[in-house]
Amino acid sequence: MIIYTLLVFSCIEKLTMLWYIRAMDIGIRAQEKGDDVYYFIQWSPLALAERWAINSGVPAIAGVYEIYWMDDHNHLRMMSVGNTHYGGLRSEIRRLTDPELATDARTREILDNEEIWFRYAPSHSSDVMSDVVWFFRTTYFPENPGVDHSGRYRKIFIKESTPDKLIWVP
Repeated sequence: MIIYTLLVFSCIEKLTMLWYIRAMDIGIRAQEKGDDVYYFIQWSPLALAERWAINSGVPAIAGVYEIYWMDDHNHLRMMSVGNTHYGGLRSEIRRLTDPELATDARTREILDNEEIWFRYAPSHSSDVMSDVVWFFRTTYFPENPGVDHSGRYRKIFIKESTPDKLIWVP
């Protein structure tokens, strides 16, 4: 399942009353093959996490997100990968990138002093999001993924597509 949001000048988002000018062909599509699943993720463009950019450009729908910070050598470092249901991507990315809302000192220091970047892929299925986040966390943080997959498939495969070239350092 992939979510296509094709909104142009004459369309307006019902809840937030925001106008969308460009097409957003981003989302997660799944293809089942026996007991296995192949997810195809089309990420949004990588964007600088500034309050106005998040509030005006990120949709208030469920989805998967990744948050990075830029180190002194201009390398992106992963800060967080997760999914959101209630409140949507906009409020969750905004909350996670706000230094005043950080719960620990290390995160607050990074949010205060470094450039923060993010990307997202919308999805309305909690099972799809749990499979995708489980895959990423077991790949990126194998010592403690902290989440479970949906249990529907024997193997999960993911292919990502992004409009920009993203190389990050763990």
